[in-house]
Amino acid sequence: MNIFFDVDYTILAVDSSIRPGTKEVFERLVADGHRVFVWSGVGIRTDEVRQHDLQDHVTDIFQKPLEDFEAGLSKFGVTVRPDFVIDDYPEIVGAFGGVLIRPYYFSAADDEEMERVYRIVGDVVAKGHSEDIAYRRRTDSTASTTE
Repeated sequence: MNIFFDVDYTILAVDSSIRPGTKEVFERLVADGHRVFVWSGVGIRTDEVRQHDLQDHVTDIFQKPLEDFEAGLSKFGVTVRPDFVIDDYPEIVGAFGGVLIRPYYFSAADDEEMERVYRIVGDVVAKGHSEDIAYRRRTDSTASTTE
């Protein structure tokens, strides 16, 4: 799957600290055959990806549409269709399907949301869905749940 991660409050806190487990989950997702992408509504966040040494696991970095998501893909040059989105913004998760993650505002060593994301991705690949309440199905009829 093409898995798209938001930046602010999803993988990075207000102080730019990285959410625990992010790099490890990116590594595992790539090892499982998925492609990991990073996108943000405030622009292309290459510096943050490099700052946290994620570049070896990230296929590409894009600006994320904040509304009219389908049209926004081409508007912002997103050349790959998201199969699965991890974001704290419910509307975009609903549009593409994925995980509505709890916002990560401040550094918290005990945060386990990235492990939860990894489990949900595994469920979707294995069963086509997840029972976890954070999982949202894609709202259109072209949903893809395979790699």
